[in-house]
Amino acid sequence: MSELEPLIVDLALILICAGAMTLLFKQLKQPVVLGYIVAGFIASPNMPYMPSVTDLEGVHTWSEIGVIFLLFSLGLEFSFRKILRMGAAPIIAASAIILCMMLVGMFTGQLFGWSKMDCIYLGGMLAMSSTTIIYKAFDDMGLRQKRFASLVLSVLIIEDILAIVLMVMLSTLAVSKEFEGSQMLMSILKLAFFLVLWFVVGLYLIPLFLRKVKSLMSDETMLIVALALCFGMVVIASAVGFSAAFGAFIMGSILAETVEAEKIEHLVTPVKDLFGAIFFVSVGMMVDVALIGQYIVPILCIIVAIMLGHTLLSTGGFLLSGQPLKTSMQCSYSLTQIGEFAFILATLGTSLHVTSDFLYPIVVAVSVFTTFTTPYMIRLSQPAYGFIERVMPKSWREKLESNASDEEEVETEEQHSYWRAYLKQVGVTILIHSVCCLAIITVMLYFGKPFIAGLLSSPWANIVTALLTLILCAPFLWMLMGNGNHSEDVSTLWNSGRMNRVKLVAFQLLRFIIAAAFVSYLIGRTVNWSGVLGIFVVLAIVFSIVFSPRLRRSSEKMAKRFSENLNEREQQD
Repeated sequence: MSELEPLIVDLALILICAGAMTLLFKQLKQPVVLGYIVAGFIASPNMPYMPSVTDLEGVHTWSEIGVIFLLFSLGLEFSFRKILRMGAAPIIAASAIILCMMLVGMFTGQLFGWSKMDCIYLGGMLAMSSTTIIYKAFDDMGLRQKRFASLVLSVLIIEDILAIVLMVMLSTLAVSKEFEGSQMLMSILKLAFFLVLWFVVGLYLIPLFLRKVKSLMSDETMLIVALALCFGMVVIASAVGFSAAFGAFIMGSILAETVEAEKIEHLVTPVKDLFGAIFFVSVGMMVDVALIGQYIVPILCIIVAIMLGHTLLSTGGFLLSGQPLKTSMQCSYSLTQIGEFAFILATLGTSLHVTSDFLYPIVVAVSVFTTFTTPYMIRLSQPAYGFIERVMPKSWREKLESNASDEEEVETEEQHSYWRAYLKQVGVTILIHSVCCLAIITVMLYFGKPFIAGLLSSPWANIVTALLTLILCAPFLWMLMGNGNHSEDVSTLWNSGRMNRVKLVAFQLLRFIIAAAFVSYLIGRTVNWSGVLGIFVVLAIVFSIVFSPRLRRSSEKMAKRFSENLNEREQQD
């Protein structure tokens, strides 16, 4: 009889252990994630007297695929429209919590004399609460419909997004191994550029593609196409210097805006569950009991830091966002654990060889303990509020409640401001179309120009490159200068006073200057016309784009198609 490959034997061992622990933890009414971690420990070489995994590299590869599927599924559950509907409160609370908990984690690591990178990664791990564990706890305790539970889940969505950004920044920091502000700023700008570009291009092309092939789509075909798009974006993200998980999340968030999102999510779930289980099992394999015993004091200190940090600082974050004290305490007591993203960040630090070996098992031990205590901490919020209410001066309590009401009134008033709506529209227009123009110019200069130069002689190659680039950029330049100028907000502001007209003209002039800057840059990098001739050519191009009826119709058609794609799922519902 032929021998099986070690990887197949390892897979059998992993799934047997995971299956047994899943049944056990279901019986104990504990999160399945913990069962996977225990299964990983049982199947690891650290567990004596038991069969253990032999091909650790193969399991590591599978675990990386598991991270990709976890982030892809997270993207499918995410919607840009959800973020817009949340208002400012969850964003303010999540940002404050992440900042405070990162500082708590970094300070805790410094107390033990750990390296700077260990402290930074520990701060990132402590800043992210577990969506899976909290969601399960709310379900088991029948709290999903409570107001504070809805706010917590909104904060978790924001945390997940910020965690993706944090992963990209930590990856950049790990590669450079320097703390230069300019380099970090460039990384953030690069992230924003590709994020906008991928979202705009993906949301324009992918729904169009799915509509064209809808008649050919069976469940099997839909699954293969969705995974092809996911891993295609993974390859693109890796090629431009981002993590594979970031690419998977982006493609998931793009597909989340299509009418096929729920179907794709349903089809991907079994695959995600399989590889996600392997990822969490691989996390359990990193547990070393001897190492945990050696670092028991840091583990206990980190647990205390999480408990106190969230119950005190996170409460302050929710109060800052305008929530009453009782709701703030209920929310903050629900967040006192770490989970999936802590494991992902720990895996990232290990794979990049920038964190110490002891950090991974410490984080796993902390996660296991805080997971068990999550339901008890949620229940503790009520008596804790009762105690605070008894000892807090009445004037303080009334002040906190009045601040919450005032914040809601300010937010409602701002939502009805015409200027706020106009500035938001102008900002989004400039950002999106500037990114599109910059992407087209970059591609044409670095790839198109050398190709054309190989076909034509020098002067003509430059002229043809400039013309082709302008043709491709023209619709986006028109929308940059003219999109939204005839909206109801603009008409209202124009008719409301002379000062408003001056401001509107100034903003329109700014849009013209930005468009002219793109054209000037292109002319300077290709035909190299400068002086009066260059200025004349730039102005002629800008005005010909603005006053072209054909270009206006095609640009408006593109904008309409993009808007339809963006709203398609909502209209379908």
